[in-house]
Amino acid sequence: MIIVIMGVAGSGKTTIGRLLAERLGWPFFEGDDFHPGANVDKMAQGIPLTDEDRAGWLDSIAAQIKQLDGEGRSGVFACSALKD
Repeated sequence: MIIVIMGVAGSGKTTIGRLLAERLGWPFFEGDDFHPGANVDKMAQGIPLTDEDRAGWLDSIAAQIKQLDGEGRSGVFACSALKD
C-alpha cells in the first residue's frame, strides 16, 4: 500500500507522514527530496516553478511509487504537488 499525504507548505505533511510511517514500520519519502538541483536553485531564488519544471519532479515521485508497488512494498509519501 502506498499512502500519499498532500497539502500546502507548512500544513504538517512531513510531520504526519513521518509519524505514520514510523507507526506502520514503513519507509517515509519526502517529495521535496525528488526535486532536481535546477528546481532547488530556482526555489531558493524565489523563482516559481513552471509546469515543465514540475513534470520531471512528479515523474520521479511516480517512478518511486511504481517501483515500491511493483516490489509489493509499502511506503508513505509527503508531497505538495499543488499549484498556485
